[in-house]
Amino acid sequence: MGIAEIIPGVSGGTIAFITGIYEELIYSIKSVDLKAFKLFSQLQLRNFWKHINGNFLITLVSGMAISILLFSRIISYLLDFHPFKIWGLFFGLIIASAIFILKKIDSFNFLTYLSLIFGLLLASYISLVSPTMTSNSSISIFASGAIAISAMILPGISGSFILVFLSKYEFILNALNEFNFEVLSIFILGCIFGLVFFSRIITFLFNRFSSVVISLLVGFLFGSLIKIWPFYEVIEYNLKNEPVYTRPNLPTLNQGVDIIYFLVFTLIGFFSMWIIEKKYLRSNLEK
Repeated sequence: MGIAEIIPGVSGGTIAFITGIYEELIYSIKSVDLKAFKLFSQLQLRNFWKHINGNFLITLVSGMAISILLFSRIISYLLDFHPFKIWGLFFGLIIASAIFILKKIDSFNFLTYLSLIFGLLLASYISLVSPTMTSNSSISIFASGAIAISAMILPGISGSFILVFLSKYEFILNALNEFNFEVLSIFILGCIFGLVFFSRIITFLFNRFSSVVISLLVGFLFGSLIKIWPFYEVIEYNLKNEPVYTRPNLPTLNQGVDIIYFLVFTLIGFFSMWIIEKKYLRSNLEK
């Protein structure tokens, strides 16, 4: 999930969904509530840790933090020099996982189809619109953190892409590399607020409209494929001559090698996920 959050266009929520920890993640985040604070203030630390599913959360957060710190430069290198392989791999992973998740829906009806189409259109729109300029004030940084982290726990919508959309990706990445404590602390507070607030909405919807929510999330997954499509034209560059706004198009014949790399790694991603899913289903049946 940490590596996914570094890459604009790939959602950490997608990875959580693919690996089967999504619902546990949402419920664990939701458990950070008034009861948790009460237990903590009364120094009932064992009950507090159990209430928030602490072992799960600390393992996940530690893994994400370590991967972000260790792999941010590696991922940047791969995206710069092997983009068609990386995007192809994620393209195949997302397609396979979306198909797998669709199988979890017991029966399709008008609402599930409508939810699927809405998720597809919303994620497509977010993937295609031009970045929005925002200020670097404390309120703006806090709001960016809250919005981006909310997107992180939605499969198909990348938190890092939301930062690109809000013109905060480069700003926050620089703050991370420079260990700008003031900016990072405000951003992290926004993330905490977004997680606690948005996880409750997702949990409420999962409990009452499970099939509709799953359809919506699958729509997000399919819509996100537009953002990770590696064949595009650049519409807008930043001051460092890096593309910040692109428009997808079809590859040309002179991109034959890139097309082959993309297709091969898409198949690798698809069949890798297919194998993982088969093992996942087999292990569940054995249980």
